[in-house]
Amino acid sequence: MLEVTGLEAGYGDSRVLFGVDFAVGAGEIVSLLGRNGMGKTTTIMTVMGILHARAGAVRFGGEPIHTLPPHRVAQCGIGLVPEGRQIFPNLSVRENLVATAANPTGKSDPWTLDSVLALFPALRERLRSLGGLLSGGEQQMLAIGRALMINPRLLILDEATEGLAPHVRSEIWRVLDRLKTAGQAILIVDKNLHSLLRLADRHYMLEKGRVVWSGASGALEAAPDIQHRFLGV
Repeated sequence: MLEVTGLEAGYGDSRVLFGVDFAVGAGEIVSLLGRNGMGKTTTIMTVMGILHARAGAVRFGGEPIHTLPPHRVAQCGIGLVPEGRQIFPNLSVRENLVATAANPTGKSDPWTLDSVLALFPALRERLRSLGGLLSGGEQQMLAIGRALMINPRLLILDEATEGLAPHVRSEIWRVLDRLKTAGQAILIVDKNLHSLLRLADRHYMLEKGRVVWSGASGALEAAPDIQHRFLGV
């Protein structure tokens, strides 16, 4: 579904990515792992067209998308839950959810306002509240719900549970489990290795803008040396 080859990108004169390669198949959950500052968010921003790719290619469904602007990337069927959530603070929960709602690929059973609220019951009670007045956990639920409302073929989450209370993190992992069961393809960045080993099919480890290890959950779980070397756990 998503194929990234030889990806190079950076900021100004500083290069951050040095030939990153990875792929996400249909119905697959894949993680990007690595310490802070190793290029995970830069990779996601480049995939989404927010940051210009200096070299390499990003293909989605076999079609190149690395030259497209962000709104066209989203229209191809990629939903982003960005680091920091970036919900619309002056719009209500309902308005946040419906503002960019779409079904570009014509899904027969699309995500709707009602189905998103069934997934996140806490949001139903806050439908009229402004996004900026929500707790961090509620904002993350809203950001995930907003991304699902574009009915993505691929959902990307950057720092899925960063800074959230334990009970909210548990709720987010519950939702991701449910999405996995439904066959939703997901690319995820998070620091909770234990939960990622259980949820994800495969992992790519980034170190200074390069993929230095990749493999299935079983292989990573059986390699504490790799965990310690590249994650410090």
